[in-house]
Amino acid sequence: MPATSDIVQKLWNLCNVLRDDGVTYLQYVTELTYLLFLKMMQETGNESQLPKGYRWSDLIDREGQTGQCAV
Repeated sequence: MPATSDIVQKLWNLCNVLRDDGVTYLQYVTELTYLLFLKMMQETGNESQLPKGYRWSDLIDREGQTGQCAV
């Protein structure tokens, strides 16, 4: 299991990539919050409360870029 500092470093590296592509810090934090929420719902077994198409497993099944996020 990676150390917390490794995870933090990976997140900052991804943030830098997104910033270089024009994504603001606020947009990055907002999207990360959505992803963490969906993952927590899946981990706690509460995903059934979310509509189909908006669950963690639906994100995992996606490939490539669609231009818009369904979440």
